[in-house]
Amino acid sequence: MAVIAPFRAVRYNPEKTPNIEEVVSPPYDVIDAGGQAALLERNPYNMIRLDLSKNVKGEGMTEQRYAGAAELYQQWQREAVLLREERPAFYIYEVDYRRPDGQTLTRRGFLGRVQLAEFAEGVVKPHEKTFAGVTSDRLRLLDTCQAQFSPIFSLYSDPAGEIMRLLEQGGTEPPLYRALDHNGCEHRLRLVSDPAILQAVQEKFQDKALYIADGHHRYTTALQYRALVRERRGQLDPADPANHTMMYLCGMEDPGLSVLPTHRLLRLPGYKTSTDLLHALQECFEVREITNGGRESLLDETLGRMAEGEGGNTCFGFYHPGEDRSFLLTLKDGVMDREAAHQPPALRDLDVVVLSDLIIDRLPDLDKSRCVQGDLIDYYSNAAEALDVAVKEAVLAAEAGGRTEATPVLFLMNPTKVEQVRRVADENLVMPHKSTFFYPKVLTGLAINPLTD
Repeated sequence: MAVIAPFRAVRYNPEKTPNIEEVVSPPYDVIDAGGQAALLERNPYNMIRLDLSKNVKGEGMTEQRYAGAAELYQQWQREAVLLREERPAFYIYEVDYRRPDGQTLTRRGFLGRVQLAEFAEGVVKPHEKTFAGVTSDRLRLLDTCQAQFSPIFSLYSDPAGEIMRLLEQGGTEPPLYRALDHNGCEHRLRLVSDPAILQAVQEKFQDKALYIADGHHRYTTALQYRALVRERRGQLDPADPANHTMMYLCGMEDPGLSVLPTHRLLRLPGYKTSTDLLHALQECFEVREITNGGRESLLDETLGRMAEGEGGNTCFGFYHPGEDRSFLLTLKDGVMDREAAHQPPALRDLDVVVLSDLIIDRLPDLDKSRCVQGDLIDYYSNAAEALDVAVKEAVLAAEAGGRTEATPVLFLMNPTKVEQVRRVADENLVMPHKSTFFYPKVLTGLAINPLTD
């Protein structure tokens, strides 16, 4: 099964970059143009200069940009801004954070190299689709720089927590780095280089599969890079860096592991009342209006009832900002088996599939293809933020005299469960877009995986 290995990471030199917070960055795919500008201003050695945000408007991913990143990476090593670890190591990576519901948790995992395996081998299992345009950009960067800047977030099963206990026996104190991210989460990195501990941890993975939580495009890119290197050099030694990728590995039973919901703000063509919309859904859902209190208390009560569930059935919150009305939608018994018999049972159980098949496909003038192609949907992990945006859009429509090209409506979601991710991956299925949001994101820049040893 999974083959993992310690590695000699390239890391920021604390003497050159004493404030690690100034040089690390979020993953490239969550950085917009404004975020990139802020990171560029923060420090001349910020990781964004190497990892290249994909969301920069008006600036194409040219060969000059990739070559510039590669030259900068080499320059920072010559200037000792970046240093190579002397000995192979795993890196304990802990993060303290507060969930949107106020709960404070610590997630514990570690960074290491993982030997690449094709998805068909069943060693590394995905749960999402990948898109060629994204992997093309990442492949060009990986090939030009000969380094992996951003780790892949993967899960493994370890109910007894044996692996992290082993690593803790050799973890350095104090941490190599402490960094607060833009959400106030504290990330800590500690080094483990004791050969006996490294070997023991490697042996623990011999019977384990890995489940990609976040970073499907990065993993697909690593497979493509290995194929490219094989074309150039022939068969690779199993220990070759090109035969591996860097992962952040976390036990799926870790009490600090969180999957947040991803709420949907839909913009329905034309003006629609809540009566119009709910009429289309009543065949499949029990509809109950929530009327207690103001807007904030409505949100809290809706989310609370969703979390509790109604008789164990799937629940959604539905908010119409133009009318300031909130409803609880509870799936009727047997509906998915009848209306979505084409879906495998593992997918029928997912809230996001219920939303897609029984709501989006049934709402007037809306379907899944229009959502993707027409920019009719936005995604939010924070329900209060989504509510604010929906209300602002409704106010703008009202100020225009009610004449609007679209009606904003908000669907509040429960999070996908980790065991659902595992089941879908084990059955070689894929979830709809934006089904999971593992929080917090793993930072880019705490450790770099060099692809030349």
